[in-house]
Amino acid sequence: MKRVNDIEEVRENVRNYKLTLLYISQPACTVCHSLLPQVEDLLKEFSGVNAIHADAEKIKEIAGEYSIFTVPVVILFNEGKELMRMARFVPMGDLYHQLAKYHRFLL
Repeated sequence: MKRVNDIEEVRENVRNYKLTLLYISQPACTVCHSLLPQVEDLLKEFSGVNAIHADAEKIKEIAGEYSIFTVPVVILFNEGKELMRMARFVPMGDLYHQLAKYHRFLL
């Protein structure tokens, strides 16, 4: 998963790829730290998905831009349009099924 450093880099990735998974976290979030490796492992099965990781503490504008109220947040985009969002407690089975569905139909 590629780390992004500013809001413009987030926008470019979301806009310019067929499927982009945006993972938003904060350094002090223990749930974020435990979920990230699980999401990264899951993404190994979906090579066509552009995956980016944004630190909400570092990129302050991301909360307003994507209506983020809690972390971690996983958002899946198709060429800039939001397809799916999961926040705080992300069921990995549900995330897998959503990714598989969109991956199959869009890539």
